[in-house]
This record gives sequence, C-alpha cells and structure tokens, in this order.
Amino acid sequence: MTEDRRHEGRRVVLVDGVRTPFMRAGTAYLSQTSYDLARTVLRGLLERTAIPPEDVGCVVMGTVIQNLRTSNVARDAALAAGVPNSVPAHTVTMACISSNQAITSALETIRAGKAAAAIAGGVEVMSDTPPQFEKKTRERLFRAQGLKSPLELRRLLEGLSPSDLLPRAPTISEYSTGELMGESADRLAAAFGVSREEQDEYALRTHTLAAKATESGRLSAEILPTAVPPDFELLTQDNTIRRDTSLEKLAALPPAFIKPFGTVTAGNSSPLTDGASATLLMEEEAARAAGYRPKARLVDYLYVAQDPGEELLLGPAYAVPRLLGRNGLALSDVDVIEIHEAFAGQVLAVLKALGSDRFARERLGRERRVGEVEMEKVNAWGGSVSLGHPFGATGARLVTTAVGRLREEDGRFAVVTACAAGGLGHAMLVERIGEG
Repeated sequence: MTEDRRHEGRRVVLVDGVRTPFMRAGTAYLSQTSYDLARTVLRGLLERTAIPPEDVGCVVMGTVIQNLRTSNVARDAALAAGVPNSVPAHTVTMACISSNQAITSALETIRAGKAAAAIAGGVEVMSDTPPQFEKKTRERLFRAQGLKSPLELRRLLEGLSPSDLLPRAPTISEYSTGELMGESADRLAAAFGVSREEQDEYALRTHTLAAKATESGRLSAEILPTAVPPDFELLTQDNTIRRDTSLEKLAALPPAFIKPFGTVTAGNSSPLTDGASATLLMEEEAARAAGYRPKARLVDYLYVAQDPGEELLLGPAYAVPRLLGRNGLALSDVDVIEIHEAFAGQVLAVLKALGSDRFARERLGRERRVGEVEMEKVNAWGGSVSLGHPFGATGARLVTTAVGRLREEDGRFAVVTACAAGGLGHAMLVERIGEG
C-alpha cells in the first residue's frame, strides 16, 4: 500500500461476527419480529466473544422495514440482550447497505476515540412487513381518532369503497422512478449483454457453492444456532439454498418482471429473507490488551451514488475502482471478493463493467479497464441469491464471510461491495491479521 492512512485515526479490527440462519420469508421466523431476531443475535455475539457488556461503547444496527413499536430496534434489542442502559444505541437505514453503514458508523466512533469497542450489524424480518393503506384512507383513519359517535364515523367513511380499506403489501420499487428493482435488473443485464443462460449459470453456481460451504462446515462458524418459539426447534442452517436446482429447472422458470421477454426470474434473484447479523469491532490495541486475537482490520471504505434510473444497481462498478485507487492496489492484489447478489444479472453486469475499457473511459474517466475478475475469488461460499438477503443484515454478513474466507484461503486483502436502492453503492477494504 502506497498511501499513508495514519490521518484517519486508530486502527479498527473485527474481533468476531455472527448471524442467525437466514430463512426464507414466511417460514421459520414467521412468528418473529425484527426486535426478536436482533436481540437474539446481539446476545449471541456477547456470549460468543465474552466481552463484558459494559465495555461496549455503542450499538448500531441497520434495518429497512421498520416495526413502529421498535423503530430504534438497536436500542430496544440491545437492552434486551443485556447491554447496560448507559450504552447508546441507534438504528440506521440505507436500503440494502444498511448494516454496511452500521459498521462504518461504529468504525468512525472508534477511530475518533469515542469508544474502544462497538457492536454493529443489522436485522430484517420481511415476514413482519407492516401493511399499508392508500393516503386518503390513512387520512380518514387518523381523523377517526377524534370521533365521538357511530354517526360521525359513518359520515367520515362515506366515499370509501371496501377495497380502500384493504391493506396492501409494499412493493420493492424505486420511489424516485416508480420502477421495480427487478425491472432495473432486467434492463441492466440487457445493457451489458448478460444473457438469461449466463444468469441461470451464475445462480446454479451460487447455490452449489453455498451447499458445499454448508456441508463442509465453513459457514457454521458464522451462524448462531437459533431456537424459535413456540416449538424451539434449533435452526443451524440457511433454508434458502436450492440444493436440488439445475440449469434445466432454472431455465423453465418464467420471467418475473418484464414479460414475456425478460431474463430475471425468481431463480436468479435473491429471495425475500428474514435474518439478523452482528459484528464486534474494537480498536486494535484495546482488543489485544483484552486478550482477543483480532481476525482482520477494516482498512478503508467509501460510498457512491449514481442515477437511480439508469444505474440503480451499478454502485460496485464505481466504488471498487475508487477504493483500490485510494489504497494503491490493483484488482489482482485482492484475494477475496464478496459482492452482494441482488440478482445474478446485476453481479455479472458489474463484473463486465470492471473488465470494460469503454466503461472505464466513459464512466470512470480512466484510459483502461479496472481488470478482469477471477471468478474463483468471487463469493466462493455462496451469496445473496443462495443464502438469502435480509435487507438490513446482508452487509454485516458480507464482512463476516469475507473475513472467514481470508483466514480459510490464507489471503491478505478482501473487498466487500454492494449495491443498494437509490442508486447507492459501497465498498470496503479488509486486511487479514495473522494468527501468530
């Protein structure tokens, strides 16, 4: 590394990271709320690391779909997990990179000397999505709170049809454009010439790798066995992995968004998922003084933003080159790449962009492409298409998995990167710490 980064303050390390098993929405966590899963993962992290709760300087959690009763789920869950009342906690939201933001917020708190240790992670329970009503219905329901008689209520409801009183599930669409994210993924794949066959092949790859990583026990180190009431069956594996899928089965699925000629399907997209994740971050000297053996340093990070209409999911293609350039690294210097798989087509489009001279000239202002990505470095233990994507929890999973792979594969540098709604993107550079 050629750039002197001492001006950024103290070195921040990852001591450990855990997550609940990720479960397809509407299955094992149907009875749970974000508060429940966040409490579970925070308590599990405290127990695994044995850090005294009073030594935690702050707790930051990411989430996207908020339960109004626990809108600051970080605070409520931290208290329930045994974190003292005196430890501040706050919740952040940044679409699919919410727990990335949680980690970097905690990181900056430590760098600034305001804490020696912090917990950061995220949670999402899409099985507990609050129903929505049209605006005119919400206005009348609000006014109904002050009514004093059934007659007044009847007059207030005049003009509303029965369908106006039916709750509606929210759609995963871009507010500024009205376009569904899957539609954006379809257009992105077409723009970069990513075929349906390539997307299905990538989907098969990620499910196959996730199944192998599960069976070999590589993923078990990051998964917190979780018992869910009322039956308290112990969950130890993700239920999102399609072990029995094949190219034939994937090819038989119809387009999910742009019909009949779209290429994005349920099979090459990340599923709606419930889950929670958490990491323990510390200042490096403080971690060693407390007897920990830190696993990796969180070296650098950045966020980017593009046009949500044309480049909604292309954030990593902008973030990764800037991150590498800031740190004097080339793509070939990176041993592990963990990229969020919103859609198989989105990942492949990003990889094509990084390998494109034209994209480099027209979008990045550089003469040559960033570089060809070696596929064996990418998501070797599966990704969001196979492991699932709880919006608020994925970022911390990416970091934890990247660190696990660095240690397993004896690598030095990992890049974690993700796209997010709003045309946002994120990239982080992680460096393994030797075990000596």
